[in-house]
Formats: sequence, C-alpha cells, structure tokens
Amino acid sequence: MLTKLESALSNQGVPRNRFYQALNKHGEADMLIELLKAQGLPLYEHQGKFLYKTAIQPLSHGKFCIMDIETNGSKPSKGATIIELGAVMYQDGKIIDKYESFVRCDHIPPMIMDLTGISLEDTLEAPPLKDIMYEFKAFLGDAVFVAHDVKFDYKFTSAMMERVGLEPLANRKLCTFELAQRTFEAQRYGLKHLNETLDLHQEADHHRALSDAITALELMKLSFQCLPKRVTTVEKLIEFSKLAPRLARREVKKESN
Repeated sequence: MLTKLESALSNQGVPRNRFYQALNKHGEADMLIELLKAQGLPLYEHQGKFLYKTAIQPLSHGKFCIMDIETNGSKPSKGATIIELGAVMYQDGKIIDKYESFVRCDHIPPMIMDLTGISLEDTLEAPPLKDIMYEFKAFLGDAVFVAHDVKFDYKFTSAMMERVGLEPLANRKLCTFELAQRTFEAQRYGLKHLNETLDLHQEADHHRALSDAITALELMKLSFQCLPKRVTTVEKLIEFSKLAPRLARREVKKESN
C-alpha cells in the first residue's frame, strides 16, 4: 500500500496529511500505521512528516539483525519449513544480542542432513514453528533484516510468519551478497568462498544458521570499511547496496609453465 510513497519515505519524508490520505484509501489510517509498525516497518513521524527511521538514522547507530535459516526444502508453498534459525543483533559496532534454535519438524531429506549436519533427532524435541516465529518476531522488532541472498531468507521467513498466523514482514532489508559486490572485488561472492578467502570467521560451521549469520556479519563489517563517504545513513546504505555499480569480478590468475 506504500509502494508509491516508498521513495519519499526513504528520503525527504511524506507530509502527514498526504500520508493519512494515502492510507485512508485502504482503511482506518491510525490502525494501519500501528499494523505496519507491528510488521517491522520503521515508520517515524518527524517535524510533520512520516518517513523511515532509517532515513535519518546514522549508519554508525543503525540496528541490524543479521540472520540465516536452514530449511528442509526451498518452497514454503509445498510444505517446506525452517529447521534452524540463527541471528545476531548488531548496533553501535558490537553484537548486542543473539538468537538460535532448532525448529521441530518431522521430515528432513537426506541431502539436507548431509549438507547441514542437522538430523531429524536434533529437531524432534525442538520448539514448534509457531513459538520460534513469535520469539524471532519479538527479537527482530523494526531492525534492518540482513542476510546473504536476503530475498530467499526474507520471503521464506515472512511465509513462515503467515503460516503461524502472524502478519508478513515489512522490515527494511539489506543483502550482504549485493553489498559485497559493490564494495570489493572477488572471484565469487558465495559466503563460504568469501569466508575461506578473507578469513571472516575462523570457527565457521558452514550451513549452520548462527554460524552463517556471524560470517555474514563479519562480511557486512568489511563492506562498511569500503563504503564511500556519501553513505552516511542506514537508508543510504540500503540504496547503495541496490543501485551502486557492481565491481568487476577478480580474474583467476593462471600459473605460467
């Protein structure tokens, strides 16, 4: 419902009267504002205008939830579910909180067990999906949702929210894959490859949720060091990660005979 206002909310803001007029087309404005905030949208009223909190939030004080999920399939529409979720909350240059849990399920394909090392026995005594989604929703709040290939994690997690009766996510989101492509050259931008070549997380356990979230955080911190000076707010960071030119991939040097 806010698609046409997205640009203004991300930058100069939308006058209060115009914002209410737009929302009233869809129902009671005050109720919709509270619903959007509950979904994680960082709406903020400042000097008679509505805007995203991230539009005026200095990058150094941004609140980022870096997360990763392991799943037993790729399509929620066909019954796939989260089997493990891990996240770290990062603000003011440090991790301020962590979240990690298996999720109860009754089926994990052998390929997924081989890839993740997660067995069905690990999940049988875990909390049900509803409990995990409610807990993670409270953990996430209106922080920026960060993941490596964020489209997958965001859509899948949002689908799980709806599966248990919650509203879909509306948080601002940031992709560390896209950010890395715009801040430094590499042969490949997969998380495992970047960790191996850049030594981001020495104790990494690839394809485990909390470990991959920590690795993505270290990658994000590295990208922050390479940002141009014009990226001063959280919203400018999000914009940069989507619109700045991608850097050329570093070519593999062939050994001479």
